[in-house]
Amino acid sequence: MDIKKLLPKIKKNVLLKDYTTFRIGGPAKYFLETEKKEDIVRVISAAKKFNLPFFILGGGSNLLVSDKGFKELVIKIKNKELKVKNNKIFVEAGVVLNQLVNTALKNNLSGLEWAAGIPGTVGGAICGNAGAFNKSTGDLVKNVEVLEVANCKIKILNNKDCNFRYRDSIFKHKKNLIVLSATLQFKKRNKKEIKERIKKYLNYRKETQPLNYPSAGSIFKNPKGFSGAAASFAAASFAAARQGEEDESSSLSFAAASFAAARMIEECGLKGKRIGNVKISEKHANFIVNLGQGKAKDVKKLIELAKKRVKNKFGIDLEEEICYLGFKN
Repeated sequence: MDIKKLLPKIKKNVLLKDYTTFRIGGPAKYFLETEKKEDIVRVISAAKKFNLPFFILGGGSNLLVSDKGFKELVIKIKNKELKVKNNKIFVEAGVVLNQLVNTALKNNLSGLEWAAGIPGTVGGAICGNAGAFNKSTGDLVKNVEVLEVANCKIKILNNKDCNFRYRDSIFKHKKNLIVLSATLQFKKRNKKEIKERIKKYLNYRKETQPLNYPSAGSIFKNPKGFSGAAASFAAASFAAARQGEEDESSSLSFAAASFAAARMIEECGLKGKRIGNVKISEKHANFIVNLGQGKAKDVKKLIELAKKRVKNKFGIDLEEEICYLGFKN
């Protein structure tokens, strides 16, 4: 049987650069958008029947796709149900983070203000335990609804089961588990205070990140134990952006954390380093930006260069925060 007959809405040779914030990447051999939980289960069941490897795509905000694309099936998650009950929000994996931030705001719910302005979906944020300013998605998760690929059965994992760590979770290591939805626990707070926090975080990003170019966000995780050199640099940047409106010690702490990898890359003289049509941002050295028609191969070269220079200068192995698709291991 032809997979097209089983999945009539499936498309062929869809350019993945149009579905990533990097705006880089070749075509997917097969591409299918799924808007309901039942669709996700059905599509994965079909993929298994055809022994067709697949990749689950959320907002494409933390992803570098090969110039050659992905020779199998990409499943774009677009399930978007949201339900608010008391201090909890049930949210499906395809909901965009900013929509969730706005929903929380409307209901006087606090805890996700740090995510304002971050592209991507809830499912992706849970998988990578996305975070900023010393806060993470996993801090809010009460439970996660997942699909077990092996038997196509749905189960509920509690927060502990998800094994959330810095930019990490069980879902990064067990590809057999697909995030379908989650219940998040918030705290009631004054709406004006929530709005002010959101505004501050947005202003901070505007001041410190190259938002005028396509990128995948921070390329590297911030290494543990490297805060001394970063602290003075980060504090100055942070103070300018935040104008001293929060507790100085906590401000310094998360500002330093935000710039640890960037500071090391800068100290290696790599700010503004360009290969082809991509470069390490002068504004934030942990960002690689696409200047237009950028190539994944050139991004990879910059990543390897940064890792090599940082290793030689600081003895630290930088670890990528972004995920790769379509590259040979």
